[in-house]
Amino acid sequence: MAAPFSLAGRVISVSRKLGRFLINSVFIAQAGTVVRNMDTERPAKLEFAVQMTCESCAEKVRAALEGKPGVQSVSIDLSKEEVLVEAALTSTEVQSLIERTGRRAVLKGIGGSKQDLGAAVAMLSGAGSIQGVVRFLQVSEEDCLIDGTIDGLEPGPHGLHVHTLGDLTQDCLSCGEHYNPFGKQHGGPGDSERHVGDLGNIVAGPDGRASFRLEDRQLKVWDVIGRSLVVDSGEDDLGRGGHSLSKLTGNSGDGRLGQCQLRKL
Repeated sequence: MAAPFSLAGRVISVSRKLGRFLINSVFIAQAGTVVRNMDTERPAKLEFAVQMTCESCAEKVRAALEGKPGVQSVSIDLSKEEVLVEAALTSTEVQSLIERTGRRAVLKGIGGSKQDLGAAVAMLSGAGSIQGVVRFLQVSEEDCLIDGTIDGLEPGPHGLHVHTLGDLTQDCLSCGEHYNPFGKQHGGPGDSERHVGDLGNIVAGPDGRASFRLEDRQLKVWDVIGRSLVVDSGEDDLGRGGHSLSKLTGNSGDGRLGQCQLRKL
């Protein structure tokens, strides 16, 4: 039986830090292999609470981050035990770099380099051990940055889509079809002919974790509030598979694995 992910879940407040919006989060990522879908090099600001008791601790954290590919800047406030990183990496990758020093890191917020136009977060749960978090950040009128980590998946690619409805009363059966306000055929994220909700595939590693960072120019935070985010059991063929379902759903399997509703922060 399909078990959907919808864009809902726990609402997490927004705070303003350093003149920018940051999405507060209490999600603690599990350790594991990171398989990344890096579809954007746009940097984001990531704020972590890190256990640091002395200047030596802070320097070890700084050394673990500075100079690493994708990391642009690092700022550490020892008195508040906070680390602010500007990077074109997933939040999970940055957290992993910090935790290699032996210190636990908790993501407190994510924001853009400029003042953001809107933000949302979804805490996901689904069939079996599936769980995760996906954050949406509208960094400009055109661009939505999507940062997520989902655990408990079968290794390999899985379709990721925004569905029209946020109704989870019957799990995937009440989520509706892909969000498609312009009546287009199914396609891939970079296609002009696609559903607005078509986000392509995320890839889970051998440990069942998919960590991804995407940028989309059709999806807008303010358009998807109250809808649902669904992870499918199989790979999305992006409308190119020649199957009867390719232009409708991407033929991405007969089951939906998790759901959560997207809500405005």
